[in-house]
Amino acid sequence: MDPTLSPSVQMQFMRPAQLEAAGRAFPVVYVPFGLIEWHGRHLPLGNDALKAHAILVKCAEKFGGVVYPPIYFPYAQHNPETGDLLEADRGWKLAMVTALFERLKQTGFRVIIAVSGHNVQTQIGLYTEALKPIVADGTAAGIGLWEVSLSFGEESGTDHAAKWETANMMFFYPDLVDISQLGTGSLAPNMQPPDGIGGLDPRKHASPEVGQRNAELAAEAIGRKARELLESLPADLRGFNLPGISPEHWWMV
Repeated sequence: MDPTLSPSVQMQFMRPAQLEAAGRAFPVVYVPFGLIEWHGRHLPLGNDALKAHAILVKCAEKFGGVVYPPIYFPYAQHNPETGDLLEADRGWKLAMVTALFERLKQTGFRVIIAVSGHNVQTQIGLYTEALKPIVADGTAAGIGLWEVSLSFGEESGTDHAAKWETANMMFFYPDLVDISQLGTGSLAPNMQPPDGIGGLDPRKHASPEVGQRNAELAAEAIGRKARELLESLPADLRGFNLPGISPEHWWMV
């Protein structure tokens, strides 16, 4: 476990009373998504969900709420002509994510923030569609985002295993980064083999300080959005919507 990430807001580490207290204080749940994917020779394969999860933990530490454990999807199959998810692949993913969001709602949370560390539009579209039936009755709110959707700018960005993603890992998980694996020669451009890196050369542009600033801005922006979504609900629907985290009311999610 990363010592910089508090276990007190991570659902998998919480005891029932802790989960209930956090939900009553700020009934928001953050759900990080990613996949196992090549991220250069220098970064872990699970980078996307690790990155999203860590930023959301920082968000919850400041604003409140609870962070669901990282969720890894297998590679998405796309139509080569349109780029859209193939219907069979999309169907089971949509059903699974919708079921998870529905269960989180039943668990008492009023706001669901789904964050993808895999920055392709089809991911956000999937979470947005899965949220539609969850928020349709007006008793909950939610949004699908990339981790930097709300903070993108000069000091907050994303790429593929280049400046930003390497800097994120340098800050959160320095022991998982081995920049020496990239050697000293020129990197192949535009995510081409053998490097598979898209963006600014991480050897020159990435640092823990860049990652920390990126994470701070992203966490702040997501937290403000969570508060905004909660306040968009009627006043009598902003509280934790479950009698208690106990066997007669709650068992699993």
